[in-house]
Amino acid sequence: MAKRKQVKSRDSDPHRQREAKKYSNPIPSREFILETLTEAGVPLTFGEIAATFDIRDDEETVALQRRLGAMVRDGQLVCNRRDAYCLVNKRDLIAGRVIGHPDGFGFVKPDDGGDDVYLYPRQMRGLFHNDRAVVRVVGRDRRGRLEGSVVEVLERNTRTVVGRFYQESGVGFVVPDNKRLTHHIIIPSDRIAGSEQDRIVVAEITDQPTKRTQPIGKILEVVGDHMAPGMATDIAVRTHDLPLEWPPAVTAEIAGLGTEIPDAAKAGRVDLRQIPLVTIDGADARDFDDAVYCEPRPKGWKLLVCIADVSGYVAPGTALDAEAHQRGNSVYFPDRVIPMLPEVLSTGLCSLNPGVDRLCMACELYVGHAGQVTRSRFFPAVMHSQARFTYDQVAAMLAESDPDLCERYSDLLPRLHALYALYQALHGARAERGAIDFDTTETYFELSEQGRVLAIRPRERNDAHRIIEECMLAANVAAARLFGRKRMPALYRIHETPKEEKLSDLREFLAELSLSLPGGKQPTAQDYATLLDSVRTRPDRHLIQTVLLRSMQQAMYSSENAGHFGLAYPAYTHFTSPIRRYPDLIVHRAIKHLLAGGTAADFDHTKPDLRRIGEHCSGTERRADEATRDVESWLKCEYMEDKIGAEFEGTITSVNSFGVFVELDQIYVDGLVHITALDNDFYHFDPVGHRLTGERTGMVYRLGDRLRVRLAAVNLDERKIDFVLAPREQRGPKKRKHKA
Repeated sequence: MAKRKQVKSRDSDPHRQREAKKYSNPIPSREFILETLTEAGVPLTFGEIAATFDIRDDEETVALQRRLGAMVRDGQLVCNRRDAYCLVNKRDLIAGRVIGHPDGFGFVKPDDGGDDVYLYPRQMRGLFHNDRAVVRVVGRDRRGRLEGSVVEVLERNTRTVVGRFYQESGVGFVVPDNKRLTHHIIIPSDRIAGSEQDRIVVAEITDQPTKRTQPIGKILEVVGDHMAPGMATDIAVRTHDLPLEWPPAVTAEIAGLGTEIPDAAKAGRVDLRQIPLVTIDGADARDFDDAVYCEPRPKGWKLLVCIADVSGYVAPGTALDAEAHQRGNSVYFPDRVIPMLPEVLSTGLCSLNPGVDRLCMACELYVGHAGQVTRSRFFPAVMHSQARFTYDQVAAMLAESDPDLCERYSDLLPRLHALYALYQALHGARAERGAIDFDTTETYFELSEQGRVLAIRPRERNDAHRIIEECMLAANVAAARLFGRKRMPALYRIHETPKEEKLSDLREFLAELSLSLPGGKQPTAQDYATLLDSVRTRPDRHLIQTVLLRSMQQAMYSSENAGHFGLAYPAYTHFTSPIRRYPDLIVHRAIKHLLAGGTAADFDHTKPDLRRIGEHCSGTERRADEATRDVESWLKCEYMEDKIGAEFEGTITSVNSFGVFVELDQIYVDGLVHITALDNDFYHFDPVGHRLTGERTGMVYRLGDRLRVRLAAVNLDERKIDFVLAPREQRGPKKRKHKA
């Protein structure tokens, strides 16, 4: 007990200098509190913690209470039944985010990484998808997954729900549009607010769910008829809780911003206004993050990548910073954009528009003829973009020598040719490095003025896209290397190696095709690239590419550098898009901190801060992907509604125990052929071989197979498209053989 009463000098806090920047009378840092609890070896009450640090002042006492409360919310600590604080990992407890499944079960994704913890439906009764909770591991199920029991809900993250309102037998309830939210929200009769049957509404959760009771709410807003134009995006915005309005505090902070950069802001920066920097973006781009310039050198090229200096306008601790962090990223829907920053910044002061002075962070790189970066440096600068090019314009000048464009931009054309030569060297180094280059097709929607889908078209990539991509990759890698050299904590963009289970399934699948993945138990990106290159001419190359792609993990943000498997980089970060990605803003702050002579110890963002920011921004990225996917699925259903009965050619893109998904040629819409529609046999599902095999006929439906299908049904509410086999596919049983 004597050890617990020992007073620890706050001067020994390794992060005291950082805390002193934030507070006039600094309290112990989170790291020092965790270290103290670790040394104690037993839970400590608030009084015991305060006595350990000799905290007696009322102001300090309140500050310590708030810090401990924040550490509990963040899952670093748990407060037990005797109101004592203990470390989460000291009690076999795991803190993390809840991931709900439409079938009622769920998972907890640990904050500190590691395997997800499975939650049975009964454990999910008191939780919503995206809540944060502490769970105790209670065992493993038959599949070897960790099973958990909920100990405490740390954070409720579902405050409102958008969905369809229904009334049955006098009882009102809302069925959430988000299928991960499996609770129906009960709406008392006095809280219906004039809503009508079958309307899209927004309900506020007044009583969160418990193990015994359903959530209760009230109607906040009647959104309208689910078939109204633009409703798909309206629903997605509310379903995924995407912030639309700017808080009053943010509006107040940006009220004084104009359209011109004051001279005082340009002081102390490198003047690049005479350098012919240009932006190259899509024709519909409204904000310009990056500008480039290239000149040949005897040993290669000098490349300048200039990125909008968002950190010059968005400072830590401001309302604007808090809102940018909350949003995490801009969200791009087919019909609108929800920006991370207000338009006065995103399309104004921070956007590298042509013909105006702009503040930027410059990355200067020297690249050898073999595409290797030999030297790099970063510095704050002021620039003046000479032109705003589209990808198609640059491709027309470089690949087609368009006479009108070449004459119009004759003064800039040599710089574009230098960029093209540099790209070819960088791309060659990419191939030599072994980065994986998947051949995928992106699409976009052509919409009418009323928001109806006219067509779904492929987004064509040309060499201009690839030029900018290689320049951005080079700058991102240079930033990551800087952090490594300076041992500076930062946010990395990581892509971990495939999991052993996925690799085992992949090798079994490839063996059936008389193929193998080199590299043994730990294949590299080069091994993937070698295999991809070897099957380029095979008719089943898309099948093989799809299975290779699905064996890989998802990229994310992390405070720990785990490298980027797909790009074959030992260290990689995101530096080039701070207008639309919050992690890039953090990277800019870290670079500026180093340039000012700062160290890891006095950086505004601690290692735990960076871990939380990385997890949050990985989550907002997934949220944006899910929201845009919802809208795209809706629009595809809407597009197909008047085509019931029509026949199409397509390719099987996914095989499940319940059927096969088919993507239609030239339309880029996929739908399900349910296993009940394959009514000429009983089919067995092989998850490793990605196929369904008929028990009697030997008929095989496999990933990559070609099918002719008929559109049977479209369900807008469920965002589902159902196909059946066209008559010619049903002429008689046949066994499909796949040659090696």
